[in-house]
Amino acid sequence: MSAPTASATGGTGETADITVHRCTVTVVRRGGWSWGPDPRGLVRHVVDSLPELLADHFAERLAADGPDVEITEPLTVTVRPGRNGTLGWAPSGGPPAEVHFAPVPMVEIPADAPASDTDALSLEESFAAPPDPRTTPNATALFAELAERGELDALLALLPDTSVRAYLPALLGADDPTAAARLLAELVGRALTAGPTDALPEPLRTAVAGADATDLPRVLAAYVTSVGPEEAIRLALTVTGPPDGSAHEPPVDAGHTMDPPPSAVGPRTAGDTPMASRTTDEVRVWSGLPFLLAGPLARIGYLDAIGPALAGLELAEDAPLFAAALAYKVLGVTARGWRRTERDTEAAAAFAGLHPPVAEEQLTAFARQVRPALPVLDGVLALSVCRGHDPADPLLITGADDALLLVDAQGMFPVAWAPDAAGLLPYWQACGRPTVLLCDGPLPPGTLRDLASGGVPFLTAVRPLRGDPAKRLPWRTPLWAARGATPDPRLAAELPAHTERFADLVTALVTERRAVPLSPDSGLEHTVTLAAALGLSTIAWTLWRDRETPDPLLALHRFADLEATVRFEPAAVRVRVPMGRRHADLLRGGLLADVPDVVWLGGRTLTFSAG
Repeated sequence: MSAPTASATGGTGETADITVHRCTVTVVRRGGWSWGPDPRGLVRHVVDSLPELLADHFAERLAADGPDVEITEPLTVTVRPGRNGTLGWAPSGGPPAEVHFAPVPMVEIPADAPASDTDALSLEESFAAPPDPRTTPNATALFAELAERGELDALLALLPDTSVRAYLPALLGADDPTAAARLLAELVGRALTAGPTDALPEPLRTAVAGADATDLPRVLAAYVTSVGPEEAIRLALTVTGPPDGSAHEPPVDAGHTMDPPPSAVGPRTAGDTPMASRTTDEVRVWSGLPFLLAGPLARIGYLDAIGPALAGLELAEDAPLFAAALAYKVLGVTARGWRRTERDTEAAAAFAGLHPPVAEEQLTAFARQVRPALPVLDGVLALSVCRGHDPADPLLITGADDALLLVDAQGMFPVAWAPDAAGLLPYWQACGRPTVLLCDGPLPPGTLRDLASGGVPFLTAVRPLRGDPAKRLPWRTPLWAARGATPDPRLAAELPAHTERFADLVTALVTERRAVPLSPDSGLEHTVTLAAALGLSTIAWTLWRDRETPDPLLALHRFADLEATVRFEPAAVRVRVPMGRRHADLLRGGLLADVPDVVWLGGRTLTFSAG
């Protein structure tokens, strides 16, 4: 029952109201076997009589002059049916005869309290202290945490020059020469690997010439401290070349060598149109699956990396757009490649903490602005998956969306996207150099040559091109392997099943569901595909690995229609899912644990319950 009211006339002649914000009606049968000819009528009769019951019970309070009051505890009203199984209506048509009100305390509401606050907040929220203002951690905090875990060097090695250079101004602006020196050391080390460079300033050139890779951060930290931010940025441009003039990195003039943040480049629709955040509200969505992704992503540190990664590019306020793009990956199919249903837009907006709809123009602009930050998030995800990979298990590669996708065969955990096979070699090495199975898909030319030159033992049913370093295997179906490699026959037998599962995954998450369908760039599309696939794979692995082959599509299909009621509060966002087998499975698997400090929800805690 939603906010029923009971009216009565007070001592001043004005009408007083009783407002019920939440009401639960429970019918309990003790003995017997029948609910009567009209079971729902029992509940309906109680609900219909409740306003009059309340008005009669609180008549003295309503008639008296004085301030408004609020009941601070649940009010329990017990209605006992008559002997004939009915509610025992009085002959005059009044309320049921046997009614008991449990005593409850009342609290006076201040006369100057805004009416909207009383209507929007629950009782607990109205007495809660306001949450402390939240400050999103900056990029320095992210890189410092990675350095403490010993993963910073591995992450920087996966980043392109454009991403490393994009974060340098933020680190220099935070007066952190150590973190900035690590980024400069990565750029200078790449330049030295490519060949001697005479473009370095003379004092630094001499110091770098006598330093090894482990000494570069120390040398460059001293250099950054002595010359200041402008000269450090000029050094980064010297060793990597000027920006390429793309939309997110315009040319830099000689008078100001620091790259402007992506948020300052070009027309920024995402920032021009303010997003309507939900602070106190309640909404019912057809699918609560996007909310289930938050827990698995938080476990690997991905959720904690989103805020600093965006803050380093001055895009922290656009974190809800990232969440909306992620939600679209596990909602309904995108019709005609770009059309969404109304229920999908409502569910995605709720997950992002926004009022619907989320404008497609905002997502498209955000996809362009956020591109330098995406390799950081992809790297955090990839390092986590690589740490958990067993070298005895194979990796899978297929072509999709004009790129190559690498996943772990056991559980279909995603690893990385790359434009060619050479870009996947660092991830293969981090996974322990396992056998790679090439599945059917549009592979770029030279894929087999790149894998063979990197020493990758591969196995594939894709017919090689002329000159590819592959040998035909004596198998019942056409198979090829890298020259000099002796593939495991077990992998040859499993290849068709892996190929089919991989193709289904690509169809569902890449082809059928588009997060940013209007964007010409696929960077954000690929990043949220990795994040969604990891969340789904974690759910499937946690729940079903002991009874069937875990597959992310199992989680997608089995939880896609799990309805949820989402309540937004100042300090938390509470997701309530129906009780049943699915809720029980999620609860036992630990997938309904609280997720604190969700960046796109303003640092609020995401909680789950049943009801």
